[in-house]
Amino acid sequence: MTTGSSEREAATKENKLILYSYWRSSCSYRVRIGLNLKGLKYEYASINVLKGEQRDPEFLKLNPIGYIPVLVDGGIVLADSFAILLHPFLPHNIHKRAINYQAANIVSSSIQPLQNLEVLKYIEDKVSPDEKLAWAKYHIKKGFTALEKLLKDNAGRYATGDEVFLADLFLAPQFSAATRFHVDMADFPHLARLSKAYSEVPAFQDAMPEKQPDTPSSALVTP
Repeated sequence: MTTGSSEREAATKENKLILYSYWRSSCSYRVRIGLNLKGLKYEYASINVLKGEQRDPEFLKLNPIGYIPVLVDGGIVLADSFAILLHPFLPHNIHKRAINYQAANIVSSSIQPLQNLEVLKYIEDKVSPDEKLAWAKYHIKKGFTALEKLLKDNAGRYATGDEVFLADLFLAPQFSAATRFHVDMADFPHLARLSKAYSEVPAFQDAMPEKQPDTPSSALVTP
């Protein structure tokens, strides 16, 4: 962990936002986009999940389940991307609000948990190393099929109109993860169009995994 308890206490006294994040975490990626869109400055505290830092006793004081992201705002600790992002990024229109809930929920409950590092490690250990990629691709494509149908008649420039809302913050990181798992976005033309739109927004660009302070140099090397 790059931010210890003493640093956290000092930041708390200053009412400084601290985001506990990992460069490749899609859940953290969502929150980085949201903070960027709101123009909120924050201190980046890296939690290396590959090294198991999410199980460090100091971090577990912030989030007992040991997941990232965690956002600390003075004495307030929010330990879930939904809890952090939900209310600031919902439209007033009740129908659009429902579509945002649906799209975000598909990503957060039917796709992302099934490609999570711990789940893939379990598949690798209990089934076979070859099965984990097929497993991830199956669940991503299943979720994308549903999202393509849900959003194709509701979108504008972004997922539910010409403004960025909750669904967009959940979709963009998932599109990035899909590339990592070799999912062909050509099979999902509407989602591919949204992905391109996100890539042109500075708040999304600055939140990208490869632009984070804990991104390893090896991840920046183009094969």
